[in-house]
Amino acid sequence: MRIRPCIDLHKGRVKQIIGSTFSDTSPDSVQTNFTSTRPPSYYAELYKRDGLSGGHIIMLGPGNEKAAGEALAAWPGGMQLGGGINPVNAPEWLAKGAAAVIVTSYIFEDGLVLEERLREMVKAVGRENLVIDLSCARKGNSYYILTDRWQKFTRVAISKETLDYFADFCIEFLIHAVDVEGKCSGIETELAGLLGELSPIATTYAGGIHGLNDLEILKKAGRGRLDATIGSSLDIFGGTGLTYAQALDFHRRQQGPSISV
Repeated sequence: MRIRPCIDLHKGRVKQIIGSTFSDTSPDSVQTNFTSTRPPSYYAELYKRDGLSGGHIIMLGPGNEKAAGEALAAWPGGMQLGGGINPVNAPEWLAKGAAAVIVTSYIFEDGLVLEERLREMVKAVGRENLVIDLSCARKGNSYYILTDRWQKFTRVAISKETLDYFADFCIEFLIHAVDVEGKCSGIETELAGLLGELSPIATTYAGGIHGLNDLEILKKAGRGRLDATIGSSLDIFGGTGLTYAQALDFHRRQQGPSISV
């Protein structure tokens, strides 16, 4: 189990936002937990120094391209990049230093998967450079994938068949539990258990992590097979649940004695 760091960008600045409050029709309704006074490159350099690779930079809407480029330039090959990714711009972001590109909304239309678009993405960047974001929320008795900055439910539920299908097109999954994302209220244990049991490839879980106890719960529920992203609870993002030093120590302890402290 690894800690996967994050840099969330909104209007060109590093922020922590409650994702479920996004609204294109009412942009002022977005609830922000934290806005950094530091540039995105500061966080990329921090993660590079501590060897926290495989994290993600997410562009939450337009106006974030310059900030994303600065973060990638600070650590070329160190972080994945998502937000508005398509076959045209994906190769450009890889050339700018993204370790992989993350896609969601482009591969869906009217709530259904468009396989031809999945194949277009693989053709553009290769399966080894593609991460699929299957962030989801509960609807009835299942977790359904969301698109368009988590504003639209698709008709595709998280299941063994769904995960096996998407795994043929990508190297990893990134999955936010949208119901608890940004709330520091504890993880979505049922979803973590589902992913730990069924995901056939590397999967990063995000959402609700508040303290070290939540990391232990996630480790157990996910059978040690899930990586974790921590946002609003970290002190570097204005949180009080976990210090960055604690998260780093947890990460290193999971890697065994070969990792120097």
